[in-house]
Amino acid sequence: MKKRQFLWTAGLSLAGTLGISAAPAYAIAAAKNTAPAVLTITGAIERSNRGPVDPVIDQMMHKQNVQFASAFTFDLAALAKLPAVTINPTLEYDSKPHQLRGPRLADVLDMLGASKAPETQIVFHSVDGYMPQLSFAQLRKYGYILATHIDGKPMGIGGFGPVFAIYDADRIAEQAQKPLDQRFALCPWGLYCIEVVAGK
Repeated sequence: MKKRQFLWTAGLSLAGTLGISAAPAYAIAAAKNTAPAVLTITGAIERSNRGPVDPVIDQMMHKQNVQFASAFTFDLAALAKLPAVTINPTLEYDSKPHQLRGPRLADVLDMLGASKAPETQIVFHSVDGYMPQLSFAQLRKYGYILATHIDGKPMGIGGFGPVFAIYDADRIAEQAQKPLDQRFALCPWGLYCIEVVAGK
């Protein structure tokens, strides 16, 4: 298969799993989710399927000062339909390797038309208020995934879930050389929102 055709086919497949439709010229119309959202992506993205923050309904976002006019939300089923990868990092909590599985974050952001400007920043928001920030370049370099499963089991609230933004620190030289308890400072568990902040 020719590379261009392969990329187009792959794009259609990913678009379908996101619940959005592809048309000539790659025009994409976002569909509304009906199940509860577990992850919201907002900021400098081109696609959306929900409106602004509601200060009454969106209490966690309101309390943590997350504000937006539009965003793209995913429920667990939508995340589960995305092409997934598996990594096996040694976690700091028990010093043992664990299998984590989920879609590549860079692929999801690309599909949503996230800004690729050199200074674009990614801000993670966790349920406990933790807000690590990194560049889009770092995100791609580290190979982040949006893990929804650990050791073959779905992750829930109260544990690492429902979403854990994480990379395979054992296989990233600059992270592997650090003490175990310092390798995952940029990897929030209990992730519920990602802001894409465009560079100037």
